[in-house]
Amino acid sequence: MNAEEAAALLAHCSGFDNRQPSLAAAKSWAAALHDVPFDQDARDAVAAYYTTPPQNPNERLWILPHHVRTLRTKLRNARLENFQYEPLPDETTAEYLARYRGQVKAIASGAMPAPTGRLALEGGPTKQFMDELEARGWEGNRTVPDEDEPAAELVDTVRRSGPLGVVCPMCKAEIGFPCKSSHATKKHPLGRPLAKPHTARIRAASGEPQQTPEQRAAEEQRIREASARALARMQAEQEIHDADIVEEAS
Repeated sequence: MNAEEAAALLAHCSGFDNRQPSLAAAKSWAAALHDVPFDQDARDAVAAYYTTPPQNPNERLWILPHHVRTLRTKLRNARLENFQYEPLPDETTAEYLARYRGQVKAIASGAMPAPTGRLALEGGPTKQFMDELEARGWEGNRTVPDEDEPAAELVDTVRRSGPLGVVCPMCKAEIGFPCKSSHATKKHPLGRPLAKPHTARIRAASGEPQQTPEQRAAEEQRIREASARALARMQAEQEIHDADIVEEAS
């Protein structure tokens, strides 16, 4: 862009912001836009700048050379968004570069219509490849039922992992809720929540068989007897025996 073309561009800008172009301004704009041609994209860049309202409603829009450069580049890049180079068979590197640059320039300038859609991948796996998959146990893609399953059935199939994924056999705590003690308090009338699940719930979650009432009673009796023995041992260790007085023979 030379000074004469820059003056024409400034005259175009004055239609939006009522500026007063001068010869000095034209020379300065020509120096800043020396590698930008004065074409329709440059004019459209000015229009695009004044189409967008400022962030501050009280601020006055005033276009500068760098605005023209940036917006013109965006307009041209938008035309190249879906561009895909289609090579020729057996073309040389020089031929490829010449054709590629020519297509990019023609589409970016608007001389050629811009592509409207992206190229899609075509084709699929070969029969030999599918036979190899089936030989290794592949049963095809996931099948979708004709009718949607009821929501209740879907809910029944979803379970949490761990003990909270089953109903507790001891305190009947529901799925997702912690176990609770059998002693009611003022704060917890239904029982205080326990930090650890009951042993029966852990067994149920891991698939172990539940104990019979006789087995639970025997286990409780074993625990009570072990506790009594430990208590007796602690009391025996804490007893202080009277010291025996030994009289020395005279």
